[in-house]
Order: sequence, then structure tokens, then C-alpha cells
Amino acid sequence: MRLGEPGRVQSAINVTPLVDVVLVLLIIFMVVAPQMLQGPEVDLPNTTKPVEQGEDPNRLLVTINGRGELWIDDQQIATEHFDESLRVAADAKPDRKVVLRGDARLRFGEVRQAMVAIEGAGFHGLGLIAERANKKEARGD
Repeated sequence: MRLGEPGRVQSAINVTPLVDVVLVLLIIFMVVAPQMLQGPEVDLPNTTKPVEQGEDPNRLLVTINGRGELWIDDQQIATEHFDESLRVAADAKPDRKVVLRGDARLRFGEVRQAMVAIEGAGFHGLGLIAERANKKEARGD
């Protein structure tokens, strides 16, 4: 008897259902991952022409919330350790792009201090994240 003949048991494993499940999970993670936020929620200042906020794996996100608390990516950093933490990040990967999210209620001086610390750590170039003005108006802010 040959393989595939009637009455013969086939001993091959069918991996098609496994591949289907893995592909569905991959698609789910690809859709959900960009929607995950890093860092605390902040009320962004508005502008008429913001640059789109894309997810760049090679960027460093610095956030200042409404209470003046500092975050690097999703870790809160004490104010007295902020400069040191930035230097460590710059030493690890000096070519990273730095993006700063500051709450709209902050004074410019608070945001400026963070900008000076970022430049002092050795990063070159800084992006600011703002929210499109008509988006805020639609929310009722």
C-alpha cells in the first residue's frame, strides 16, 4: 500500500491551521501596537500645521506633564536625575532623534529647561509634538 491509498492512515501533521492562527495574531498585533501610547497623558499645545507623529523605533520620547513631572519614554525620571538619564541615553545611542511632548499648561521656561538638558546631553536636533488646532476644537477643549 502506498501513502494516500484508501484504508491507510496518514502520519503527516497538517500545519495550515497553525499558520492561520499565527497570521491572525500577527495582524492583530500590527493593528494594536501603533495605538499604544508611551508616557503619561498630556494636553498638547495646538498648532495649525503639525508634523505627523509617526512611530520611529530610533527616537527618544521626552514628556513633561501638567505637573512638571519628567518622563523618558515610559519611565518617570526625578528632576534631579533627568540630566544624568539623558546622558546615559545619549551615550548608549547618540544618533537617536529626540521628540519632546510638553503639556499646553506649562510655561515656556519649563519646556526650555528640558530642551537645554537634551542639548547638553549630546543630542543634536529636537522635535516638538503638537496637536492640530481643529482636533482640539472637535473635542470641545
